[in-house]
Formats: sequence, C-alpha cells, structure tokens
Amino acid sequence: MHSQSIEEVKNYCRSFVGACEKELLHPNNVLIFYVHDKQFAYFKTSAPEQWRFSIRVNPERFLELTDQPNIKPARYMQRFHWISITEMGLQDINMLKTLIDWSYQKALSSLSKKTQLEILATKVA
Repeated sequence: MHSQSIEEVKNYCRSFVGACEKELLHPNNVLIFYVHDKQFAYFKTSAPEQWRFSIRVNPERFLELTDQPNIKPARYMQRFHWISITEMGLQDINMLKTLIDWSYQKALSSLSKKTQLEILATKVA
C-alpha cells in the first residue's frame, strides 16, 4: 500500500468545508470523514484490507467503477452506491479526488438548507 497516496487522500478529505473525522476502534476499526452527521468517506484501519477506502459514488458510475480491478461494492453499503477501493496506490489521484468531491457534495446536499448555509458560512469566516 502506498502510504503517500493514503496521506494525500486523508488530507484531501480534511480540506472540505465543515469536514470532520473520527476513528472508531474495535470492532469497527474505521476512520470516518463526515460533514455534520453525514459521512462521505472512510478507511478501514485494521487487517484484513487495512486502508481500504470507501466512498459514495454517482449511481451511473457505480457499475462502471466496480467492474475495474481493486474496486468493489462496499460491504453493507452497496445499495447506497458506496464502493471500496482496495489498492489506493494503483488509482489515479485526480480520479479519486473527483469521486471524493462528488461524495462530499452528496453528503452536504442531504443536509437541511439551513445547515448547509451554516457550514458554508464557516468557509468565509
């Protein structure tokens, strides 16, 4: 696993307005990125598949992406169009950023308009 890719993706997830993170230890062992109370990305932090990265994708891209090597439907979340990327170092970082952008925007847009405005207002402050 390429730790540079993992760190770059973590930092990118942290860069979004209102983004927070929390790590859930055993038995979950995940590092979750979320905006308000909506998650938009997470990493598995223990074996097996340590550093497996999961995000929500556009329904039209779900089948296309899961047909690619090292990308599969996320366990328990596939019905919501979440994918898991098992080998981050083999993925194009710009493609990953585009997918993360969409996942973040999807999470943000699912919040109330008032909450969205409050979060976006922190960008200006």
